[in-house]
Amino acid sequence: MIKEGDKAPDVLGTDQDGRVIRLSDYPGKKIALYFYPKDSTSGCTAQACNLRDNYSALGDAGVQVIGVSVDSEASHRKFIEKNQLPFPLVADTDHKLVEQFGVYGEKSMCGRKYMGTFRTTFIIEPDGTVSSVIGPKVVKTKDHANQIFEVLK
Repeated sequence: MIKEGDKAPDVLGTDQDGRVIRLSDYPGKKIALYFYPKDSTSGCTAQACNLRDNYSALGDAGVQVIGVSVDSEASHRKFIEKNQLPFPLVADTDHKLVEQFGVYGEKSMCGRKYMGTFRTTFIIEPDGTVSSVIGPKVVKTKDHANQIFEVLK
């Protein structure tokens, strides 16, 4: 499990177009690496659209947004096209990244237990160190960009 003060891995995985995404692809940038449960669900769409709507302001603050879910590249492409998302989405279909970051585990809904991704955002400094973690019980899907701005202060 990766926590504040730890180094994040450079290689994150492949994006919606099959390109390998590395932290080192964004020199001098802070990375808002956000993990979300599933493409095209209401909460995940609200979160992605909030980040989209604030993408230029985040960029002006020196932040690159990168999303991660266990969905496929094809699912990510459809999600990006439908919502006009300007940032890459890592297709973590083998669950390597969600497990490495400690954001995958047992969840429950309506009494049913299942395995899934905990909605969590890691702020990663240009040197690869995690400086902040916005945890699953804290993330506000409709106001997530402002939460990122708060931890940047």
